[in-house]
Amino acid sequence: MPQITLPDGSVRGYDAALSVADVAASIGAGLAKAALAGKVDGQLVDLSYCIQQDAALEIVTEKHPDALEVLRHSTAHLLAQAVQRLFPGAQVTIGPVVDNGFYYDFAYERPFTPDDLPRIEAEMQKIVSEKLPLTRAVKSRDEAVAFFQSLGEHYKAEIIASIPATEDLSLYAQGEFTDLCRGPHVPNTEKLRAFKLMKVAGAYWRGDSNNAMLSRIYGTAWLSDKDLKAYLTQLEEAEKRDHRKIGKALDLFHQQEEAPGMVFWHPRGWSLWQTVEQYMRGVYKKSGYQEVRCPQILDVSLWKKSGHWDNYKENMFFTESEKRTYAVKPMNCPGHVQIFNSGLHSYRDLPIRYGEFGGCHRNEPSGALHGIMRVRAFTQDDGHIFCTENQIEPEVTAFHQQAMKVYSDFGFADISLKIALRPESRLGDDATWDKAENALRAALSHCGVAWEELPGEGAFYGPKIEYHMRDSIGRGWQVGTMQVDFMMPGRLGAEYVDETSARRHPVMLHRAIVGSMERFLGILIEHHAGLFPVWLAPVQAVVMNITDAQAEYAQMVTQTLVQQGFRVESDLRNEKIGYKIREHTLQKIPYLFVVGDREKENGLVAVRSRSGEDLGSLPLTELVERLHAEHGPLA
Repeated sequence: MPQITLPDGSVRGYDAALSVADVAASIGAGLAKAALAGKVDGQLVDLSYCIQQDAALEIVTEKHPDALEVLRHSTAHLLAQAVQRLFPGAQVTIGPVVDNGFYYDFAYERPFTPDDLPRIEAEMQKIVSEKLPLTRAVKSRDEAVAFFQSLGEHYKAEIIASIPATEDLSLYAQGEFTDLCRGPHVPNTEKLRAFKLMKVAGAYWRGDSNNAMLSRIYGTAWLSDKDLKAYLTQLEEAEKRDHRKIGKALDLFHQQEEAPGMVFWHPRGWSLWQTVEQYMRGVYKKSGYQEVRCPQILDVSLWKKSGHWDNYKENMFFTESEKRTYAVKPMNCPGHVQIFNSGLHSYRDLPIRYGEFGGCHRNEPSGALHGIMRVRAFTQDDGHIFCTENQIEPEVTAFHQQAMKVYSDFGFADISLKIALRPESRLGDDATWDKAENALRAALSHCGVAWEELPGEGAFYGPKIEYHMRDSIGRGWQVGTMQVDFMMPGRLGAEYVDETSARRHPVMLHRAIVGSMERFLGILIEHHAGLFPVWLAPVQAVVMNITDAQAEYAQMVTQTLVQQGFRVESDLRNEKIGYKIREHTLQKIPYLFVVGDREKENGLVAVRSRSGEDLGSLPLTELVERLHAEHGPLA
């Protein structure tokens, strides 16, 4: 007689074991119709799952946070079935859920092309209309291998053969199609309504370039056509805002094959960089950080002591000199410990805060590189705090307040927080991790903010708070982090003298607000679509003369504004003023200053905005005041 506890705390008793679908039906016909899956004691299950003992149950409908995962998982199977109907002999391999959708890899006699996608999508819609039920069966490993071999699914049989023989496996069938899958899935294909196939790509079997090349088909799936349309609109807007296109159009940076994953910053792009860096340097100073600088390469012995060698070496670059092996630093923390270790510290000195705009290199796979968003050479606004355990909470609290102000100043208002908890591969014992994770929880509680927890996603040396911000078109970006580290100071011999004259290891807090400068600048470019606020714009204004008779006056205006600290250029070319205005408008310059005979004679400047608004003629002194007022965080 199972007792079922529902999310509202109510308890329902039943005379015998029953399925999740039966429970939904007992609550109401509307819920039974809307049900997609269940969640029993925190575990997602099919509606057919049989509950035999007391349990907590959630009925997963479209309003449930796990609904999209179930829908996308099932839509991947829908894709695979459609492909095999249209292309007999195509073998399915793997088909996971990914951000905003899913993909499936196929082995076929020829690669699939974009021209195949409309036909496959139409077949998927046909299968939806057939309302095929999805049924689950359990087989032993060897039974499953034999089953898929009999179907000619050699890739699937190879996957299953690598699973321990003692494990039972679940297979899901819909019509003539069957696949290995842990589930859960929707009860029938009719539930899959809003989807679209996006693109095709090549993918090596099991990610190994020595293996066969497969065809990967990507798709997206949503709860409704409205959600799907909104996502496709967001993609269109994201395409317009692509930082690589804007970077080229505004002459900010470029990349080339001779330096994969690295950036060549042009003058205007470096001006943008420097504005962000100098702003962050001001945050350092106001927050009690001492700026430092560490070497780019360090002997591998240090990386072995720190734990990076065992946990991170596949992502590191190495070099040799005089029979010694060095690592190009992937992060700055071991170097900051060396600075701390160079002197003797008392508990009275703590906390000690170091900050560095530190250049790092990480050996990212070439397929993961993406413009300046994902690179191999990058700079972090990196900081490390050496403190006592009692100082963790106030330091994390202060950091949180700093970070939230920074994001606001750059134009980001929607910030969410997550705590990434201990990963499977990690340093230290559970008691130490308990202490570190609870310190982060306590600090965020003190700040009065909500957060989500991410089990298994912390760094190998400690848990971290992640700051996720949403941009102007609704996309989320993970930027800043605050990590508590009880491990590295001890491994690298960092000590201070406590109140009893005993030597103790400090706690090390790793913190970054913007994270990778390259990535943050890419986010800024796309967030503002290149229309930077005045304080950030690489060129804040261009002064243009109408004829040569005003060239000297235009130069004087430009020099005056430059001496006031503004980023202003002059355009004295012998071109029509309309041509100049159009050109600099396309360059997204915030202000266009035009001077003709009237402006020259009266000491004025005609002001236009990049949107085309005529702001009238202003005396130079008023113009300076206006620009100062728009200097925002740098005023």
